[in-house]
Amino acid sequence: MQSNFKHVFKPIRIRGVDFKNRIILAPPSPNLASEDGLVTKDFVNWFRMFARGGVTTLYVGNCSIDITECKDEAYQLNLNNDLGILPMTWYADMCKEYGCHASFEINHNGENTTFEEVGHAPFSSSSFISDSERQRAARLGRDPIPSIEMTQEKIDETVMKYAMAAYRMKQAGMDIVLVHGGHGNLISQFTSPLYNKRTDKYGGSTENRARFAIEVCQKIRELCGENFVIEMRISADEIAEEGMHFDETLEMLGYLKPHIDIAHMSAGLHSDFNYAYLRNWMQNFMMDRGFNVHYARKVKEAHPDLLVTTVGSIVSIEMAEEIIGNGWADFVAMCRPLMADPDMPRKYAQNRPEDRRPCLRCDACTGHLFVPKPIFCAVNPMSFMARDLVEGVVPEARVKKKVAVVGGGPAGITALTTLIDRGHDVTLYEKTGELGGHVIGAAAPPYKIDCQDYLKWLIRQPGKTPAKILMNTEATKALLDKENYDALIIAVGSEPAVPKIKGIDKPHVGWAVDGELGRTPVKGKVVIIGAGVVGLEVAIELKREGKDVEVIELADPQTAMMTLMQGARTAATEFPKILKAEGIPVHYGVSITEIHDDKVTGTEVQGGKAVEFAADTVLYAIGMKPRWDVADSLRHCAPETEVKIVGDAHGVASICEAVNQAFQASLHI
Repeated sequence: MQSNFKHVFKPIRIRGVDFKNRIILAPPSPNLASEDGLVTKDFVNWFRMFARGGVTTLYVGNCSIDITECKDEAYQLNLNNDLGILPMTWYADMCKEYGCHASFEINHNGENTTFEEVGHAPFSSSSFISDSERQRAARLGRDPIPSIEMTQEKIDETVMKYAMAAYRMKQAGMDIVLVHGGHGNLISQFTSPLYNKRTDKYGGSTENRARFAIEVCQKIRELCGENFVIEMRISADEIAEEGMHFDETLEMLGYLKPHIDIAHMSAGLHSDFNYAYLRNWMQNFMMDRGFNVHYARKVKEAHPDLLVTTVGSIVSIEMAEEIIGNGWADFVAMCRPLMADPDMPRKYAQNRPEDRRPCLRCDACTGHLFVPKPIFCAVNPMSFMARDLVEGVVPEARVKKKVAVVGGGPAGITALTTLIDRGHDVTLYEKTGELGGHVIGAAAPPYKIDCQDYLKWLIRQPGKTPAKILMNTEATKALLDKENYDALIIAVGSEPAVPKIKGIDKPHVGWAVDGELGRTPVKGKVVIIGAGVVGLEVAIELKREGKDVEVIELADPQTAMMTLMQGARTAATEFPKILKAEGIPVHYGVSITEIHDDKVTGTEVQGGKAVEFAADTVLYAIGMKPRWDVADSLRHCAPETEVKIVGDAHGVASICEAVNQAFQASLHI
């Protein structure tokens, strides 16, 4: 029986090339190429999970057309050498095993390449000093280095490099290429008035500025032939005031469309303006889903004869089905949602949408890109184990054991499901009457829709297993010893750190999350101590509920923002804007000394000035501390080598660490 998602799974042929559905892996950079830019077996095995899961095309992000001239990642594919063709075939042939298309996003990043990386000034459409170069020069203590305006000879050479990159892909067995023409890379440095100040045939009018992109595509067509698909990634709107805007993009597409088969509509810029427009192509959890779909929709209206891909926080096949079914786009590209669940297409084709593992849009994956580490997912621990679990299957245990899992948060539930997959006899102990742990509080704000979806998915998982679930049951040493377990996973989590302030034990004082969840009464004027993720999220929610809220933070603004970035990652920059819009004051550099019945008092760190704030309710959010005492009381309740402590009980971190630690621990029991 066919699926209920007839539009997403409708095949299409382009230039005689068959695409089995409309789901594309938007291009990630997994940091798994070799140091000299070649495909490796680890690289192939990491992408295997997406091919196996059912997408139609796998793109690899930011593949350099010449790594000696354009490089901005430590382990970036280099397509400027015929020696790379053989390793490319490993990737192409793997994709063919699963009936999908292997492809690369080919790119030259122009002025974004640093002098330090390649030993010379970067090339671009024009000579200028970019915002990002000024910041880099200041950081490195040198003068800013202007880009080199490309001569006609250099343009011709670069056009050929793009074309040869695509030709090598074809030689390796690929039949589609994604040409990166957006996000402030070289092609968009020609198309955009933000960068292009030329007065020759490549500058001035929109048609002239499109010329370089057209020449690249013409040369690719010349070398690769008619049965080769060309998709071009474009920033529909660069957002920056002096950049390319959507009305002009529509005009440019009129010049481009005879030379491309698919327009891949993204938005924003990746580095200039201090990454202010990065959010437009890599949305965080505070932003709308389907963020850029409206651009694709308008492109289809203006150019109905052009095939269009849309991308940007499209988190599920339901969303993709609506987009394709309404004719807003012809393909839907996802990256992070497919990293969270590479099997999503297969699950929907089998009419099992409830089994989709939701993406948090937390950007744990992106955080590894520039370290560099192999990127992996907060909620899909298999992505980190692609080298060891090539087929994506949890190995069956050689010896089946009786295992206890203590704690029903993300670490405990991950441990439970993994242990069951391995064939063990599992009992889970949860002290409270709810599964989910601290995800319950994290999902409480109405705008945390991704976390809410994840919580629903998470708490459904134990019920799909034969594990024994004991709710409202505190696991004590006596209780566990009585059962004589062969192994034990301790996932008892963390508890809120309580500030050492006089009056902290007053009845109108409590943990911020308890106030958010209604466990602590919240009335009147509310003061929140702590401007980290939890404190600010609770402040925003209470303000939107009509409460009068202000926040007090010990650190200075810069230090507080650094801490916020550690917790919220790319979403950190959203908070100041929301706080301003909601009218929530944040007082930095204030040390609270006492909580009174109707106020809090303290001193300013700089200068020691005494301050006070009216307060009917005081909520604190200064961090968490591991439940080490509980963990230590249980760690001898099974053979000690078979006891694992995971998640916050090991060390306070995030869902990412909890899930991945629990999964890996369970593989060794």
